[in-house]
Amino acid sequence: MATWTTSNVTYGLGAHPHSHSRPTGRWAIAETRVRGIAADEAVLIEVHTLTDGGQASLDVARMIAAFVAEARESLELALYDLRLHDDTADVVRDALAAAQERGVNVRLVYNLEREDERPPVPPPPKTEPELVESLPFETVGIPGWPDLMHHKYVVRDRDAVWSGSTNWTDDSWTREENVIVVVRSTGVAIRFQDDFAQLWKKRNVATSGRVATDPIGVGDAEVRTWFSPKRGQKLAHRIAHAIGSAERRVRVASPVISSGPILGTLAEVAADGKVDLAGVVDATQIAEVLAQWRANGNDTWKMPSLRFLLGRASFSGKRSTPYAPGAVHDYMHAKVCVCDDTVFIGSFNLSHSGEENAENVLEIADAALAERMAGFVDSIRGRYPPLALD
Repeated sequence: MATWTTSNVTYGLGAHPHSHSRPTGRWAIAETRVRGIAADEAVLIEVHTLTDGGQASLDVARMIAAFVAEARESLELALYDLRLHDDTADVVRDALAAAQERGVNVRLVYNLEREDERPPVPPPPKTEPELVESLPFETVGIPGWPDLMHHKYVVRDRDAVWSGSTNWTDDSWTREENVIVVVRSTGVAIRFQDDFAQLWKKRNVATSGRVATDPIGVGDAEVRTWFSPKRGQKLAHRIAHAIGSAERRVRVASPVISSGPILGTLAEVAADGKVDLAGVVDATQIAEVLAQWRANGNDTWKMPSLRFLLGRASFSGKRSTPYAPGAVHDYMHAKVCVCDDTVFIGSFNLSHSGEENAENVLEIADAALAERMAGFVDSIRGRYPPLALD
């Protein structure tokens, strides 16, 4: 086909009655697992991490196809950016079409961006609505203004969720640092279905995200689901509280850091110097944020706080390619926050705009996962130089 435009470590936890097969083909995504109750039972939580140049597009496309292949009743997709070419497009499209053909109810919502006044952070998607709407199932474009439909999730039956920071684009799968999290839990799946239903019914970012946040047991882990914009401010304060309460370590991976509660707390932690604090950002996007702040004259307290944080703590920055039509998207795109033994993973940049967008975050309390994700952040941090702000 011509083009279907739609923008690695594995951690495993717990047991699940259904089998789970790994995609075939070249597998460049490293993995670790925690054994379930029985050796032949599949894990309940998997976290895959992607690095710039660390895997091929087909690796991720086949992972998606394997996830979709287990669907028996429904697939609900909320995707910010869909941009796949040639062989990767064929793998994903064929998997979704096959699901539809065997009677699975497949529905997709995507971010519909207007041409003018596009915000540079996060970079705008280039989804082509005509191609998406030609797919053999129902699709709906959600207007991405003034706030974005920024999700990257799939709900399979009332059984499992695919989420994280990873857009469905070839660049996202090959040139960016990203995270994919798969959770096999009816309770978690129902929460994501609630959010999807709000988007599908209202076609409006502002009315979505009214979803419960109380903890769900998934194996030995405790998982909370967070959706913005309805829970956006609570989420920012939740992350800030976890950062401020950490006793041993805080690790952060986020393209930008501009959420008031989170930035302020990180600056305080950096000033106290009592906690092992480190992280990685996208240096190009940080520079764009600083330029915005200088231009609009707002957020005067944020600029010195961000400079203090990134200059004092052990933060590095990836010099990604500035956004331009047709340019490679090689951003530091992972969104992970580790606070002692708790991990926040999702689509949510640690930014004020993230509080207003349609976003999702999984808060997972598990010591082994936190250790591995802290190691992932450190591994990215080690690839790039210390951040030097102008």
